[in-house]
Amino acid sequence: MRGGSQLLAATLVVVWALVHLVTQVLVDPPLGVLATVTIGVVLSTAVVLGYPSALRGPRLSRVVPQRPPDPRGVRSGLAIADAGRSMPLRSGLTPDAARRTAELIRPLLGGDAIAITDTEQVLAFVGPGADHHRVGGALQTRVSRKAIDKGRTVVVHRRDGIGCPEPGCPLETAVVAPLAIGDRVVGALKVYRVHDEPAPRVLVEDMASMLSLHLELAEMDRERHLAADARLDALRAQINPHFLFNVLNTIASKARTDPEEARQLLLRLSDFFRYAVRQDGHFAEFAQEYFFVRTYLSLEQARFGDRLRVRYDIDPQVLTTRVPVLTIQPLVENAVKHGIADKVSGGTIRLRARVDPLTRTTSIRVSDDGVGMPPEVLARLTAGERPAAGERARHGGVGLWNISQRLGSLFGDRCSLDVVSEPGEGTTVELRIPLR
Repeated sequence: MRGGSQLLAATLVVVWALVHLVTQVLVDPPLGVLATVTIGVVLSTAVVLGYPSALRGPRLSRVVPQRPPDPRGVRSGLAIADAGRSMPLRSGLTPDAARRTAELIRPLLGGDAIAITDTEQVLAFVGPGADHHRVGGALQTRVSRKAIDKGRTVVVHRRDGIGCPEPGCPLETAVVAPLAIGDRVVGALKVYRVHDEPAPRVLVEDMASMLSLHLELAEMDRERHLAADARLDALRAQINPHFLFNVLNTIASKARTDPEEARQLLLRLSDFFRYAVRQDGHFAEFAQEYFFVRTYLSLEQARFGDRLRVRYDIDPQVLTTRVPVLTIQPLVENAVKHGIADKVSGGTIRLRARVDPLTRTTSIRVSDDGVGMPPEVLARLTAGERPAAGERARHGGVGLWNISQRLGSLFGDRCSLDVVSEPGEGTTVELRIPLR
Protein backbone atom coordinates (compact mmCIF):
# COMPACT_ATOMS: atom_id res chain seq x y z
CA MET A 1 0.00 0.00 0.00
CA ARG A 2 2.94 2.32 0.69
CA GLY A 3 4.30 1.70 -2.85
CA GLY A 4 0.89 2.58 -4.30
CA SER A 5 0.93 5.95 -2.52
CA GLN A 6 4.40 6.77 -3.83
CA LEU A 7 3.38 5.85 -7.37
CA LEU A 8 0.31 8.11 -7.13
CA ALA A 9 2.46 11.01 -5.87
CA ALA A 10 4.89 10.55 -8.75
CA THR A 11 1.98 10.50 -11.21
CA LEU A 12 0.63 13.80 -9.83
CA VAL A 13 4.09 15.40 -10.14
CA VAL A 14 4.21 14.36 -13.80
CA VAL A 15 0.67 15.72 -14.38
CA TRP A 16 1.53 19.14 -12.94
CA ALA A 17 4.83 19.24 -14.90
CA LEU A 18 2.92 18.58 -18.13
CA VAL A 19 0.35 21.23 -17.22
CA HIS A 20 3.14 23.76 -16.70
CA LEU A 21 4.86 22.76 -19.94
CA VAL A 22 1.73 23.04 -22.04
CA THR A 23 0.19 26.18 -20.51
CA GLN A 24 3.33 28.20 -19.86
CA VAL A 25 5.93 27.06 -22.45
CA LEU A 26 4.23 25.66 -25.52
CA VAL A 27 1.33 28.11 -25.61
CA ASP A 28 2.03 31.66 -26.75
CA PRO A 29 1.01 33.79 -24.99
CA PRO A 30 1.07 31.70 -21.75
CA LEU A 31 -2.25 31.06 -19.99
CA GLY A 32 -3.12 32.96 -16.81
CA VAL A 33 -2.60 31.56 -13.32
CA LEU A 34 -6.32 30.83 -12.74
CA ALA A 35 -6.66 28.86 -15.98
CA THR A 36 -3.47 26.91 -15.28
CA VAL A 37 -4.50 25.99 -11.74
CA THR A 38 -8.00 24.98 -12.90
CA ILE A 39 -6.62 22.62 -15.55
CA GLY A 40 -4.19 21.13 -13.02
CA VAL A 41 -6.86 20.55 -10.37
CA VAL A 42 -9.23 18.89 -12.88
CA LEU A 43 -6.53 16.53 -14.16
CA SER A 44 -5.33 15.73 -10.62
CA THR A 45 -8.86 14.92 -9.48
CA ALA A 46 -9.35 12.63 -12.47
CA VAL A 47 -6.11 10.80 -11.68
CA VAL A 48 -6.98 10.34 -7.97
CA LEU A 49 -10.52 9.12 -8.62
CA GLY A 50 -9.41 6.74 -11.33
CA TYR A 51 -6.47 5.31 -9.45
CA PRO A 52 -7.09 2.50 -6.87
CA SER A 53 -4.56 3.91 -4.45
CA ALA A 54 -4.13 3.85 -0.70
CA LEU A 55 -6.29 6.97 -0.47
CA ARG A 56 -9.35 4.93 -1.42
CA GLY A 57 -8.15 1.46 -0.68
CA PRO A 58 -7.63 -1.26 -3.26
CA ARG A 59 -10.64 -2.59 -5.07
CA LEU A 60 -10.64 -5.99 -3.48
CA SER A 61 -13.60 -8.21 -2.72
CA ARG A 62 -13.68 -9.56 0.79
CA VAL A 63 -14.19 -13.24 1.30
CA VAL A 64 -16.08 -13.87 4.53
CA PRO A 65 -15.51 -17.37 5.85
CA GLN A 66 -18.68 -19.31 6.48
CA ARG A 67 -19.26 -19.98 10.16
CA PRO A 68 -19.76 -23.60 11.13
CA PRO A 69 -23.25 -24.52 12.31
CA ASP A 70 -23.88 -24.02 16.03
CA PRO A 71 -23.94 -27.46 17.70
CA ARG A 72 -26.76 -26.30 19.98
CA GLY A 73 -29.04 -25.61 17.05
CA VAL A 74 -29.02 -21.82 17.40
CA ARG A 75 -29.70 -20.99 13.75
CA SER A 76 -31.27 -17.63 14.31
CA GLY A 77 -29.87 -15.71 17.27
CA LEU A 78 -30.96 -12.39 15.81
CA ALA A 79 -34.47 -13.73 15.27
CA ILE A 80 -34.66 -14.77 18.91
CA ALA A 81 -33.41 -11.35 20.03
CA ASP A 82 -35.99 -9.63 17.82
CA ALA A 83 -38.71 -11.87 19.22
CA GLY A 84 -37.64 -10.99 22.75
CA ARG A 85 -38.22 -7.29 22.13
CA SER A 86 -41.91 -7.87 21.37
CA MET A 87 -42.67 -10.84 23.59
CA PRO A 88 -46.42 -11.01 24.41
CA LEU A 89 -45.67 -12.23 27.95
CA ARG A 90 -44.56 -8.66 28.69
CA SER A 91 -48.24 -8.11 29.54
CA GLY A 92 -48.29 -10.97 32.07
CA LEU A 93 -48.81 -14.74 32.25
CA THR A 94 -52.29 -14.95 30.70
CA PRO A 95 -53.75 -17.56 28.30
CA ASP A 96 -53.83 -15.15 25.37
CA ALA A 97 -50.27 -13.92 25.94
CA ALA A 98 -49.06 -17.51 26.43
CA ARG A 99 -50.69 -18.66 23.18
CA ARG A 100 -49.17 -15.83 21.13
CA THR A 101 -45.78 -16.42 22.75
CA ALA A 102 -45.89 -20.16 21.99
CA GLU A 103 -46.72 -19.46 18.34
CA LEU A 104 -43.90 -16.92 18.15
CA ILE A 105 -41.12 -19.05 19.65
CA ARG A 106 -42.08 -22.44 18.18
CA PRO A 107 -40.01 -22.04 14.97
CA LEU A 108 -37.10 -20.61 16.96
CA LEU A 109 -36.70 -23.52 19.39
CA GLY A 110 -36.87 -26.38 16.91
CA GLY A 111 -39.70 -28.09 18.74
CA ASP A 112 -42.68 -29.88 17.23
CA ALA A 113 -44.94 -28.75 20.07
CA ILE A 114 -44.65 -25.87 22.55
CA ALA A 115 -46.55 -25.54 25.81
CA ILE A 116 -46.61 -22.79 28.41
CA THR A 117 -48.19 -23.39 31.80
CA ASP A 118 -48.63 -21.76 35.16
CA THR A 119 -48.22 -23.90 38.27
CA GLU A 120 -51.64 -25.50 37.95
CA GLN A 121 -52.92 -25.56 34.37
CA VAL A 122 -51.98 -25.44 30.69
CA LEU A 123 -52.17 -21.88 29.39
CA ALA A 124 -51.12 -22.61 25.80
CA PHE A 125 -50.31 -25.65 23.68
CA VAL A 126 -49.30 -25.44 20.03
CA GLY A 127 -48.51 -28.50 17.88
CA PRO A 128 -49.06 -32.28 17.98
CA GLY A 129 -50.85 -33.43 21.10
CA ALA A 130 -53.08 -30.36 21.37
CA ASP A 131 -56.13 -32.63 21.16
CA HIS A 132 -55.56 -33.95 24.68
CA HIS A 133 -53.16 -31.42 26.23
CA ARG A 134 -56.06 -29.00 26.41
CA VAL A 135 -55.72 -25.33 27.26
CA GLY A 136 -57.28 -24.69 30.65
CA GLY A 137 -56.83 -28.27 31.75
CA ALA A 138 -54.73 -29.42 34.69
CA LEU A 139 -51.09 -30.40 34.21
CA GLN A 140 -51.04 -33.99 32.93
CA THR A 141 -47.36 -34.87 32.61
CA ARG A 142 -45.05 -35.88 35.44
CA VAL A 143 -42.18 -34.00 33.83
CA SER A 144 -44.04 -30.70 34.12
CA ARG A 145 -44.74 -31.14 37.81
CA LYS A 146 -41.13 -32.20 38.43
CA ALA A 147 -39.67 -29.11 36.71
CA ILE A 148 -42.02 -26.78 38.59
CA ASP A 149 -41.53 -28.43 41.98
CA LYS A 150 -37.73 -28.71 41.65
CA GLY A 151 -37.29 -25.32 39.97
CA ARG A 152 -34.84 -26.69 37.40
CA THR A 153 -34.79 -27.88 33.80
CA VAL A 154 -35.78 -31.47 33.09
CA VAL A 155 -34.82 -33.32 29.88
CA VAL A 156 -36.69 -36.48 28.85
CA HIS A 157 -35.31 -38.78 26.12
CA ARG A 158 -38.08 -41.39 26.06
CA ARG A 159 -41.83 -41.25 25.78
CA ASP A 160 -42.49 -43.01 29.07
CA GLY A 161 -40.45 -40.36 30.87
CA ILE A 162 -42.91 -37.65 29.82
CA GLY A 163 -45.65 -39.29 31.82
CA CYS A 164 -48.58 -38.37 29.59
CA PRO A 165 -51.60 -40.56 30.45
CA GLU A 166 -52.91 -40.51 26.85
CA PRO A 167 -51.94 -43.81 25.11
CA GLY A 168 -51.78 -42.33 21.63
CA CYS A 169 -49.75 -39.23 22.52
CA PRO A 170 -47.23 -38.59 19.69
CA LEU A 171 -44.70 -36.77 21.89
CA GLU A 172 -41.44 -38.70 22.37
CA THR A 173 -38.97 -36.26 24.00
CA ALA A 174 -39.28 -33.10 26.06
CA VAL A 175 -37.28 -30.29 27.58
CA VAL A 176 -39.12 -28.47 30.37
CA ALA A 177 -37.67 -25.29 31.90
CA PRO A 178 -39.27 -23.42 34.81
CA LEU A 179 -40.47 -19.82 34.48
CA ALA A 180 -39.72 -17.73 37.54
CA ILE A 181 -40.23 -14.28 38.96
CA GLY A 182 -37.29 -13.81 41.27
CA ASP A 183 -37.05 -17.00 43.33
CA ARG A 184 -40.72 -17.89 42.82
CA VAL A 185 -41.56 -20.43 40.09
CA VAL A 186 -44.73 -19.32 38.31
CA GLY A 187 -44.92 -21.75 35.40
CA ALA A 188 -43.01 -23.73 32.80
CA LEU A 189 -41.89 -23.62 29.17
CA LYS A 190 -42.15 -27.06 27.53
CA VAL A 191 -40.60 -28.00 24.19
CA TYR A 192 -41.69 -31.39 22.80
CA ARG A 193 -40.48 -33.41 19.82
CA VAL A 194 -42.06 -36.41 18.08
CA HIS A 195 -38.71 -38.19 17.60
CA ASP A 196 -36.00 -39.41 19.94
CA GLU A 197 -33.73 -36.34 19.92
CA PRO A 198 -34.84 -33.62 22.38
CA ALA A 199 -34.53 -29.91 21.68
CA PRO A 200 -31.23 -28.23 22.71
CA ARG A 201 -31.37 -27.76 26.47
CA VAL A 202 -29.31 -24.56 26.53
CA LEU A 203 -31.53 -22.95 23.90
CA VAL A 204 -34.70 -23.78 25.86
CA GLU A 205 -33.16 -22.51 29.11
CA ASP A 206 -32.10 -19.25 27.45
CA MET A 207 -35.60 -18.73 26.12
CA ALA A 208 -37.09 -19.54 29.54
CA SER A 209 -34.77 -16.96 31.10
CA MET A 210 -35.92 -14.38 28.56
CA LEU A 211 -39.59 -15.16 29.24
CA SER A 212 -38.95 -14.98 32.99
CA LEU A 213 -37.42 -11.52 32.56
CA HIS A 214 -40.52 -10.34 30.70
CA LEU A 215 -42.72 -11.76 33.44
CA GLU A 216 -40.68 -9.90 36.07
CA LEU A 217 -41.10 -6.67 34.13
CA ALA A 218 -44.84 -7.31 33.84
CA GLU A 219 -45.02 -7.90 37.61
CA MET A 220 -43.16 -4.65 38.27
CA ASP A 221 -45.56 -2.78 35.97
CA ARG A 222 -48.53 -4.28 37.77
CA GLU A 223 -47.16 -3.36 41.21
CA ARG A 224 -46.33 0.15 40.03
CA HIS A 225 -49.85 0.62 38.69
CA LEU A 226 -51.35 -0.75 41.90
CA ALA A 227 -49.25 1.67 43.92
CA ALA A 228 -50.30 4.56 41.68
CA ASP A 229 -53.96 3.49 42.02
CA ALA A 230 -53.61 3.37 45.80
CA ARG A 231 -52.11 6.85 45.92
CA LEU A 232 -54.82 8.19 43.64
CA ASP A 233 -57.44 6.70 45.98
CA ALA A 234 -55.61 8.29 48.90
CA LEU A 235 -55.78 11.68 47.18
CA ARG A 236 -59.50 11.22 46.54
CA ALA A 237 -60.06 10.28 50.18
CA GLN A 238 -58.00 13.26 51.28
CA ILE A 239 -60.61 15.76 50.04
CA ASN A 240 -61.01 17.54 53.32
CA PRO A 241 -64.33 16.95 55.08
CA HIS A 242 -63.83 20.37 56.68
CA PHE A 243 -63.88 21.83 53.18
CA LEU A 244 -67.28 20.23 52.57
CA PHE A 245 -68.55 21.39 55.97
CA ASN A 246 -67.39 24.97 55.37
CA VAL A 247 -68.85 25.12 51.86
CA LEU A 248 -72.20 23.81 53.06
CA ASN A 249 -72.19 26.44 55.80
CA THR A 250 -71.47 29.10 53.19
CA ILE A 251 -74.31 27.82 50.99
CA ALA A 252 -76.69 27.82 53.96
CA SER A 253 -75.73 31.40 54.73
CA LYS A 254 -76.15 32.50 51.11
CA ALA A 255 -79.54 30.81 50.92
CA ARG A 256 -80.94 33.51 53.20
CA THR A 257 -79.26 36.49 51.55
CA ASP A 258 -78.77 35.43 47.92
CA PRO A 259 -80.69 32.26 46.96
CA GLU A 260 -79.47 32.32 43.34
CA GLU A 261 -75.81 32.42 44.38
CA ALA A 262 -76.49 29.61 46.85
CA ARG A 263 -77.97 27.56 44.01
CA GLN A 264 -74.91 28.19 41.83
CA LEU A 265 -72.56 27.21 44.65
CA LEU A 266 -74.50 23.99 45.17
CA LEU A 267 -74.17 23.13 41.47
CA ARG A 268 -70.43 23.83 41.58
CA LEU A 269 -70.05 21.64 44.65
CA SER A 270 -71.84 18.85 42.79
CA ASP A 271 -69.51 19.27 39.79
CA PHE A 272 -66.51 19.23 42.11
CA PHE A 273 -67.33 15.91 43.77
CA ARG A 274 -68.56 14.31 40.56
CA TYR A 275 -65.20 14.95 38.90
CA ALA A 276 -63.18 13.89 41.94
CA VAL A 277 -64.98 10.59 42.39
CA ARG A 278 -65.81 9.50 38.83
CA GLN A 279 -62.64 10.43 36.93
CA ASP A 280 -61.31 7.25 35.31
CA GLY A 281 -57.66 6.48 34.71
CA HIS A 282 -54.59 8.34 35.81
CA PHE A 283 -54.53 11.06 33.15
CA ALA A 284 -56.87 13.75 31.89
CA GLU A 285 -56.60 16.80 29.67
CA PHE A 286 -55.26 19.84 31.46
CA ALA A 287 -58.45 21.68 30.46
CA GLN A 288 -60.46 19.28 32.64
CA GLU A 289 -58.11 19.66 35.61
CA TYR A 290 -58.14 23.41 35.09
CA PHE A 291 -61.94 23.47 35.23
CA PHE A 292 -61.80 21.35 38.40
CA VAL A 293 -59.34 23.77 40.04
CA ARG A 294 -61.42 26.81 39.07
CA THR A 295 -64.53 25.14 40.51
CA TYR A 296 -62.72 24.47 43.77
CA LEU A 297 -61.37 28.02 44.02
CA SER A 298 -64.77 29.56 43.25
CA LEU A 299 -66.18 27.64 46.23
CA GLU A 300 -63.34 28.82 48.46
CA GLN A 301 -63.71 32.41 47.29
CA ALA A 302 -67.38 32.30 48.27
CA ARG A 303 -66.20 31.45 51.79
CA PHE A 304 -63.16 33.75 52.10
CA GLY A 305 -64.52 36.65 50.07
CA ASP A 306 -61.96 39.38 49.33
CA ARG A 307 -59.32 37.67 51.49
CA LEU A 308 -58.68 35.13 48.70
CA ARG A 309 -57.51 36.45 45.36
CA VAL A 310 -56.65 34.24 42.38
CA ARG A 311 -54.53 34.93 39.30
CA TYR A 312 -54.37 32.56 36.30
CA ASP A 313 -51.57 32.54 33.72
CA ILE A 314 -52.27 29.62 31.41
CA ASP A 315 -50.63 29.04 28.03
CA PRO A 316 -53.41 27.92 25.61
CA GLN A 317 -51.11 25.14 24.35
CA VAL A 318 -51.31 23.49 27.76
CA LEU A 319 -55.08 22.96 27.59
CA THR A 320 -54.84 19.91 25.32
CA THR A 321 -51.91 18.22 27.08
CA ARG A 322 -52.56 15.30 29.42
CA VAL A 323 -51.62 15.54 33.08
CA PRO A 324 -52.11 13.25 36.11
CA VAL A 325 -55.60 13.67 37.56
CA LEU A 326 -56.05 15.18 41.02
CA THR A 327 -52.55 16.62 41.07
CA ILE A 328 -53.04 20.37 40.62
CA GLN A 329 -56.06 20.74 42.92
CA PRO A 330 -54.30 19.35 46.03
CA LEU A 331 -51.45 21.82 45.44
CA VAL A 332 -53.93 24.67 45.20
CA GLU A 333 -55.81 23.40 48.27
CA ASN A 334 -52.55 23.38 50.25
CA ALA A 335 -51.95 26.98 49.19
CA VAL A 336 -55.42 27.99 50.41
CA LYS A 337 -55.54 25.96 53.61
CA HIS A 338 -51.93 26.29 54.80
CA GLY A 339 -50.84 29.50 53.09
CA ILE A 340 -53.73 31.96 52.91
CA ALA A 341 -56.24 30.81 55.52
CA ASP A 342 -53.87 31.52 58.42
CA LYS A 343 -52.99 35.00 57.16
CA VAL A 344 -55.24 37.71 58.60
CA SER A 345 -55.05 39.94 55.54
CA GLY A 346 -55.49 37.01 53.14
CA GLY A 347 -53.44 36.72 50.01
CA THR A 348 -53.16 35.78 46.36
CA ILE A 349 -52.82 32.38 44.75
CA ARG A 350 -51.26 32.16 41.31
CA LEU A 351 -51.56 29.26 38.91
CA ARG A 352 -49.17 29.26 35.96
CA ALA A 353 -48.84 26.58 33.25
CA ARG A 354 -46.53 26.39 30.26
CA VAL A 355 -45.45 23.93 27.55
CA ASP A 356 -41.79 23.73 26.59
CA PRO A 357 -41.63 22.14 23.10
CA LEU A 358 -37.83 21.88 23.20
CA THR A 359 -37.66 19.74 26.35
CA ARG A 360 -41.14 18.31 25.71
CA THR A 361 -42.30 19.06 29.23
CA THR A 362 -45.33 20.66 30.83
CA SER A 363 -44.54 22.93 33.78
CA ILE A 364 -47.18 23.88 36.36
CA ARG A 365 -46.52 26.36 39.14
CA VAL A 366 -48.76 27.05 42.14
CA SER A 367 -47.62 29.91 44.35
CA ASP A 368 -49.03 31.93 47.22
CA ASP A 369 -47.94 34.88 49.35
CA GLY A 370 -49.16 33.28 52.57
CA VAL A 371 -47.46 32.31 55.80
CA GLY A 372 -44.92 29.88 54.29
CA MET A 373 -43.39 26.99 56.19
CA PRO A 374 -40.41 26.58 58.53
CA PRO A 375 -37.04 25.58 56.96
CA GLU A 376 -36.87 22.27 58.82
CA VAL A 377 -40.28 21.21 57.51
CA LEU A 378 -39.32 22.22 53.97
CA ALA A 379 -36.04 20.30 54.26
CA ARG A 380 -37.87 17.09 55.22
CA LEU A 381 -40.37 17.51 52.39
CA THR A 382 -37.73 18.10 49.74
CA ALA A 383 -35.76 15.12 51.04
CA GLY A 384 -38.77 12.90 50.29
CA GLU A 385 -39.47 11.99 53.93
CA ARG A 386 -43.03 11.22 54.93
CA PRO A 387 -44.17 14.07 57.21
CA ALA A 388 -45.03 13.55 60.86
CA ALA A 389 -48.67 13.71 61.92
CA GLY A 390 -48.38 17.23 63.33
CA GLU A 391 -46.75 18.54 60.17
CA ARG A 392 -49.47 16.97 58.04
CA ALA A 393 -52.09 19.00 59.82
CA ARG A 394 -50.16 22.28 59.82
CA HIS A 395 -48.45 22.26 56.45
CA GLY A 396 -50.25 19.80 54.20
CA GLY A 397 -47.13 17.67 53.83
CA VAL A 398 -48.97 14.39 53.31
CA GLY A 399 -50.60 15.77 50.16
CA LEU A 400 -47.25 16.80 48.71
CA TRP A 401 -45.71 13.48 49.71
CA ASN A 402 -48.52 11.47 48.08
CA ILE A 403 -48.28 13.53 44.91
CA SER A 404 -44.51 13.08 44.79
CA GLN A 405 -44.75 9.31 45.27
CA ARG A 406 -47.51 8.99 42.67
CA LEU A 407 -45.56 11.02 40.12
CA GLY A 408 -42.56 8.77 40.71
CA SER A 409 -44.74 5.73 40.01
CA LEU A 410 -46.07 7.25 36.79
CA PHE A 411 -42.94 8.90 35.36
CA GLY A 412 -39.90 7.68 37.30
CA ASP A 413 -37.07 10.21 37.14
CA ARG A 414 -38.59 12.02 34.13
CA CYS A 415 -40.52 14.43 36.36
CA SER A 416 -39.71 16.86 39.15
CA LEU A 417 -41.59 18.47 42.03
CA ASP A 418 -39.79 21.45 43.56
CA VAL A 419 -40.93 23.35 46.65
CA VAL A 420 -39.62 26.76 47.71
CA SER A 421 -40.95 28.45 50.84
CA GLU A 422 -40.02 31.33 53.13
CA PRO A 423 -41.75 31.94 56.48
CA GLY A 424 -44.00 34.97 56.12
CA GLU A 425 -43.33 35.22 52.38
CA GLY A 426 -45.25 32.31 50.88
CA THR A 427 -44.70 29.03 49.10
CA THR A 428 -44.11 28.04 45.47
CA VAL A 429 -44.55 24.52 44.15
CA GLU A 430 -43.36 23.80 40.60
CA LEU A 431 -44.17 20.58 38.81
CA ARG A 432 -42.53 19.42 35.59
CA ILE A 433 -43.83 16.35 33.77
CA PRO A 434 -43.18 14.83 30.33
CA LEU A 435 -45.38 16.16 27.57
CA ARG A 436 -48.21 13.76 26.66
